[in-house]
Amino acid sequence: MDLKNKIILITGGKGFLGEYFSQALTAAGATVITGDIHPDADVQMDVTSTESIRTAFSDILATRSRIDVVVNNAAIDPKFDGNADQNAKLFENYPEELIRKSLDVNLLGYTLVAQEAIRHMLAQKSGNIINVSSIYGMVGPDQSIYPNGTQKPVDYFITKGGVVMLTKFLATTYGKQNIRVNTLTLGGVFKEHGKDFIDRYGARTPLGRMANPDDVGGPLVFLASDASSYMTGANLVVDGGWTAW
Repeated sequence: MDLKNKIILITGGKGFLGEYFSQALTAAGATVITGDIHPDADVQMDVTSTESIRTAFSDILATRSRIDVVVNNAAIDPKFDGNADQNAKLFENYPEELIRKSLDVNLLGYTLVAQEAIRHMLAQKSGNIINVSSIYGMVGPDQSIYPNGTQKPVDYFITKGGVVMLTKFLATTYGKQNIRVNTLTLGGVFKEHGKDFIDRYGARTPLGRMANPDDVGGPLVFLASDASSYMTGANLVVDGGWTAW
């Protein structure tokens, strides 16, 4: 799973998971370029803006001969807020503007980045796109693990489900052009969650725990490497067994 000489662009590279993904890819030998709205990103990229995406790709290719792998990772992960109006986040009252914002970033953003990536990969006659998704793009929620009166909101589910189908569309459309596209689907990753939530999540998972951030880097490296050269249109699920029940 050597990534030496591979140039990899990761959107949302300055976010929580993006940082761990970047570390794993770099450790495997890749040249990693982070695209993000964060000021410390290697290239500034707003995934909701076609102009911003095209400028970012142009800036990279002005100094690099190619982009071998694009990791679609920039996303909004709606959080429940136990201190907010307890009815505000329930489906029947969930604000339209929040749904539209998630659609713009999590689904349209992935699609726009993939469009630009495909244009360049067709020209270079090869490429690899990895779309990061969630178990909530595959199965419905167990809302009982969240605090009473709150829900994991609908926009996360509908956008992550769309990501899986985007992968299948791209894989079947561009496979003969030597472009591979796969989904990396993750279960819950620990990030300073409270003990009650950790216990409820662990009880719902065959391995009995949430993922640690270090658990998700290896599968991404695999999909980015030539070790997965006969995989396209696949959904690599890294969830501690959550979806096996």
